[in-house]
Amino acid sequence: MALLSAFQAWPHADLLLYLAPSAALAFLFWIGSSAHPFFFVFTAAGTLCHELAHFSVGLLTNAEPIGLSVVPRRIPRPGKGHNWELGSVTFANLRWYNAAPAALAPLLVLLLPFLVGWWRTRGQWAFEPLDLALMFVLAPQFLSFWPSPVDWRLASRSWPYVPLLALGLGFYIYHGQLLQLIKG
Repeated sequence: MALLSAFQAWPHADLLLYLAPSAALAFLFWIGSSAHPFFFVFTAAGTLCHELAHFSVGLLTNAEPIGLSVVPRRIPRPGKGHNWELGSVTFANLRWYNAAPAALAPLLVLLLPFLVGWWRTRGQWAFEPLDLALMFVLAPQFLSFWPSPVDWRLASRSWPYVPLLALGLGFYIYHGQLLQLIKG
């Protein structure tokens, strides 16, 4: 009982409650899509958002996207049969400075369910027929926001970001001590 009252007192409890059916439906889609290719139909909205995230961030960072596909296709796996590729984006100018943003752009897709949930739970709210439709649109977003292994491999081309971010974080945390050291 104390756990329930603590959850209700949390300021974003309605947002999580609103998104819970979409997350549960995403889990069912995931189980279904691993059982039969027909269930890829239910993940199409997520695939489209995943690939559009790559494409749009690629445009913004000068990675020059030249191809976009959201048509599923079977690809061979070495020694293990076949796997499905649900979509892809091809870049002409992937460099060290734009590889990580373009490859990891699908992480931004996770903002979509939270923005819709925030919009629907502002003030007094109750589930309406619109929310049922939104549940089917938001569920695939929970499955598509994580970058694929190929995306992570491409993002590793931006390795200079890691030391630069570490230096920036170190300066942010220790800037007072660094200034004292410089002043003497």
